[in-house]
Amino acid sequence: MNRRAGPLVIGRSDLTGGEALPTYRLYRLDGAGRISSAEWIEAAGDEEARSIARRDPASPRYELWQGPRLVGRVDAHEQ
Repeated sequence: MNRRAGPLVIGRSDLTGGEALPTYRLYRLDGAGRISSAEWIEAAGDEEARSIARRDPASPRYELWQGPRLVGRVDAHEQ
């Protein structure tokens, strides 16, 4: 049987054996504001998730979600 699993999320909790951290969905946006890529990230909270999202200077535009909650949207052109 060929079943495709959901996205693999590896974070610190997997490596340390600690409690699971909240997961966030990071959407990188193109120049028109459309999603160009997406990834799952784990972070201890919103501020750490924002910090992780800012690590890629080549993609300064993004939306960050935790479940149905929009944590933030950053458009480098608006800063």
